[in-house]
Amino acid sequence: MFQRLALDYLRGWANKEERKPLVLRGARQVGKTTLVELFSKDFDNYIYINLEEKDNAAMFAGYSSFEDLLVGIFFKAKISQDSGRTLIFIDEIQNEPNAVQTLRYFYEKRPDLYVIAAGSLLESLMGRHISFPVGRVEYMALHPCNFVEFLQAMGESMLAEQVCNFSVPNSLHEYTLDLFRKYMIVGGLPEAVANYAQHRDFVRLEGIFNSLLSGYRDDVEKYASKPKEQDCIRYILNYGWSLAAHRIQFAKFSNSSFKSADVSNAFRILEKTLLLELVYPQTSTSFPLLPDTKKSPKLLWLDTGLVNYVAGMQEDLLFSTDTDELWNGDIAEHVVAQELLGASFTFGEKRMFWVREARNSQAEVDFLIRYKSHVLPIEVKTGNNSKLRSLHLFMNESKEKLALRLWNGSFSSDNISKSDGNVFTLYNIPIYYAGSLDKLLGRIL
Repeated sequence: MFQRLALDYLRGWANKEERKPLVLRGARQVGKTTLVELFSKDFDNYIYINLEEKDNAAMFAGYSSFEDLLVGIFFKAKISQDSGRTLIFIDEIQNEPNAVQTLRYFYEKRPDLYVIAAGSLLESLMGRHISFPVGRVEYMALHPCNFVEFLQAMGESMLAEQVCNFSVPNSLHEYTLDLFRKYMIVGGLPEAVANYAQHRDFVRLEGIFNSLLSGYRDDVEKYASKPKEQDCIRYILNYGWSLAAHRIQFAKFSNSSFKSADVSNAFRILEKTLLLELVYPQTSTSFPLLPDTKKSPKLLWLDTGLVNYVAGMQEDLLFSTDTDELWNGDIAEHVVAQELLGASFTFGEKRMFWVREARNSQAEVDFLIRYKSHVLPIEVKTGNNSKLRSLHLFMNESKEKLALRLWNGSFSSDNISKSDGNVFTLYNIPIYYAGSLDKLLGRIL
């Protein structure tokens, strides 16, 4: 199995003096269990407890005291409690609500133990009014593999380091761009990445993608109990992929007959499973940044590889020299959205975009990012600067002095005059750096 960048985050967590049990959040099949197994090699002992197994769930459901529970856990694992550094991984914790409450006791009574909990449907706990102990746990988000992890899986460790450090030489630009197109086809779900890295065959991915999609659809009964909710969720999972990176309307969504309120509710449920995100637009160019939930949201799915598979876009993408041509640039925009989130382990982090919807002036900037005290616009566009109308409108309203454009070309910069006579710098950045923008911004801000 290839290495994940999240391992460094986990090691930082393990080295904290005031360490709390860690709740690992992520959609199904993003590699949570495999990540913890890789991490377990840092420890003397590793205890894996899957609460989908009835005897494990019963152990947490029926314990008389926390001390008795610990005796049972270590006895079953055939490990002494004083035999060195021990990592305990409680998987599928949503299957036994009592297990959630034990996390506070691990924190209060046994801080020497390293405890990680995970589950694919933790939102079901909230539906049962069961919450994680406040102040006794911390959270980590795990997303699909980003481009750097894809490169590492492909055996391109040196290039991965260069992408991380914003230092790919011009002589490797086209080579790196070609690998990024392959990443857009494969996506970042670990099973697909590992399979492609081993076989270098896109055809083999069909069975993997079908299995992943079937698994998500088969989980519908776990997401919702009401038949109407289940039907609406199934409809979104069947037909919503083609609207990736599009702003959507709940009313008559994708030509359905569902009521707007039903579609909205179904999307909220799916959003909790982390399969998708509804991104509401910003209308301000500065802090405070508040999404306008009265406007139409943009639909972003978990993984661009799945989006391309459902849309049948792999062949077009493989042979295209301009990703901005595909889906009118929606595929390029979607993979950038995935990259912007992929290197973050902060749970609950949201992506942002900007709109102006005045009667005589419509504009939309693909993304906004926060960097220190700055609010910076990002456009995912090829072509010359004169076509970046929305970005120019944003900068005319903004006090910022730089803007970012992600494209297929080499790195360059242009000084551009604003309507008030001031000048801003537009950085034209190869799209494969989308997940490494902090490196550039750290140098220039």
